[in-house]
Amino acid sequence: MPIPEIDPSTLAQQLSGPPEARPVLLDVRFPQENAYVAFPDSVLIPLPELDERHEELEAFRGKRVVVYCHHGVRSLDGAAYLRARGLDAVSLRGGIDLYSRAVDPSLPRY
Repeated sequence: MPIPEIDPSTLAQQLSGPPEARPVLLDVRFPQENAYVAFPDSVLIPLPELDERHEELEAFRGKRVVVYCHHGVRSLDGAAYLRARGLDAVSLRGGIDLYSRAVDPSLPRY
């Protein structure tokens, strides 16, 4: 079954809405990538750590979670992991790189 994805423009619309309607942003990249560029208020849990940090994910239950990475590949795995545990997760299509190119060019690219 394909993992649902959200496109950058739709995410931008959701992030500009009221705070209570905004999704949780889960960054599954590595800390050095996150230090270079990240969405404000995102949560960093690198993909290889999701299983060992699964208890932290319970805070997201009942909320929409947008999983993101650099180009949208690792985030598919992250979203699949969360969905398998009953969480409402989608992957950001194209990752933060496409978001930077399509929506917010002020975000650094690497």
